[in-house]
Amino acid sequence: MTENGMNPKADFYFDKAQKWQEEIVKLRAIILGCGLTEELKWGCPCYTFQQNNIVLIHVFKEYCAVLFFKGALLNDADGILVQQTENVQAARQVRFSNIRKIVELESTLKTYVFEAIEVEKAGLKVDLKKTTEFSVPEEFQTKLDETSGLKAAFEALTPGRQRGYLLHFSQPKQAKTRGARVEKYIPQILNGKGIDD
Repeated sequence: MTENGMNPKADFYFDKAQKWQEEIVKLRAIILGCGLTEELKWGCPCYTFQQNNIVLIHVFKEYCAVLFFKGALLNDADGILVQQTENVQAARQVRFSNIRKIVELESTLKTYVFEAIEVEKAGLKVDLKKTTEFSVPEEFQTKLDETSGLKAAFEALTPGRQRGYLLHFSQPKQAKTRGARVEKYIPQILNGKGIDD
């Protein structure tokens, strides 16, 4: 760690030529100004408080963003937090498409970071939906009822792996595609593996 709080391991992320370089360098300075520790996680600069993840800087084709890991618990008085998809339960992003917007929102962003630190200090947790609250696609339910050992194997998976499968199986609009996905992953479920294992 350097004197200014920058972690040399994260430098490559800011140094590589990319569309959002000026913006993410500014975001880095703002976040480090809030007293967080800079680390490199998932290939992105991640900022922690007492080893707990607070925010992450990441880039996309259309924007760069600051992701608050427990953003769902923040007040969001300024209405700047975005839920990436309907399935994201805890995290929220603040998206930027130019440096001017970052400069304009600098004090607001700092306020949100300090609130996120307070959320962490208080030990608050996001109330995540239980696996039983996710719908089970008809095609998968049929296989659970018909295939010996599949229900027990699915129930033995971690809740996160179960949710991963249920979300993946539910996404297609056509029953044929849902059925094909279910068929493809039955061996993996029976082997006790998650969708990405």
